[in-house]
Amino acid sequence: MQLTAHTDYALRVLMYLTVHSQQLVTINELAEFFHVSKNHLVKVVHHLGTKGFVRTVRGKGGGICLARPAQQINVGHVVREIEGHFQIAECFNPKKQGLCAIHAQCGLAGLFNDAVEHFLQVLDGAVLADLLPAGRLAENSVSNANTPPRSAKLKETRQKPVSFD
Repeated sequence: MQLTAHTDYALRVLMYLTVHSQQLVTINELAEFFHVSKNHLVKVVHHLGTKGFVRTVRGKGGGICLARPAQQINVGHVVREIEGHFQIAECFNPKKQGLCAIHAQCGLAGLFNDAVEHFLQVLDGAVLADLLPAGRLAENSVSNANTPPRSAKLKETRQKPVSFD
């Protein structure tokens, strides 16, 4: 099974925001860090915002931050919301069901369904904070409710980013 690049970057963005929880982060900063198209990240961040995972602040000094603490963001929930579906084989597509010559006798769909369920159960056992080295979250406690504008932060106080590669 393979997640889309959209879901992969959604998780990476959330991890980056967790590490940088004491400040607002810009799309440009994310694009430079991940070496990915700004346009692609705009779509990812927009999707994360519509699903309630990030909060956006518009205007000069604006940016994005986590909408709630990393300890409250379940990885399985993020993947379900961003990925949308788990049609790992053609027979999972409702529009194509019944087109397979062995569909009535095939046990593969049931096996794949169990595999997807187990995959998601493992992800459900983790929260965003679990995806970071143990000390990083303690250093950057998440309190985004009163995040000051980016311009109020001194660049010298920024933490070095964690490499996710």
